[in-house]
Amino acid sequence: MGTYLRIALIIVSVTLTGLVLLQAKGGTLGGMFGGDGSIYQTRRGVEKSVFNMTVAFSVIFLTLAILTVGK
Repeated sequence: MGTYLRIALIIVSVTLTGLVLLQAKGGTLGGMFGGDGSIYQTRRGVEKSVFNMTVAFSVIFLTLAILTVGK
């Protein structure tokens, strides 16, 4: 069972990395570090879905990491 948890953790981590990179793609260098031009916008459509998936995969990743350490 430990092997399945590790494989699932790798798959979730790669997916989570991709989702984070999708979100950061639209950000400028100054915006990534809190510089000028950061205007608050509401998330809509695909951007909101990607954000929600990122949160869900983060929770799954944390759960799998805790379960893997316990094994």
